[in-house]
Amino acid sequence: MPFKPEIKYDDFAKLDLRVATIIEAQLHPNADRLVKLQIDLGEETRQICAGIKQYVQIDALVGQQIVVLANLAPRTIRGEVSNGMLLAATSMQGEEILDVATLSPIRPIPPGSTVG
Repeated sequence: MPFKPEIKYDDFAKLDLRVATIIEAQLHPNADRLVKLQIDLGEETRQICAGIKQYVQIDALVGQQIVVLANLAPRTIRGEVSNGMLLAATSMQGEEILDVATLSPIRPIPPGSTVG
């Protein structure tokens, strides 16, 4: 997969990447591939939707820490508000997705911690 165009540091600095702890996970009621997550960002809880259903065990997500883009504008996805974006690595072969792995810290850290 080719790299995306180069950006300036100032563009990267606009991203607010944070560690969040998943406090609830359930299937999205109106989508086949989406999971609804309630996340703890330290100072607040939020809901995000992520297209990871076929790559994770929903029950095992609770308690996991993930990295999220916290300052992404809210978006309604199939009737559910997603207030942030889970970051994940995607392994691909051509156009086919082989696997998806959520990004997480290597040891527990307080929710809301910044990533940079």
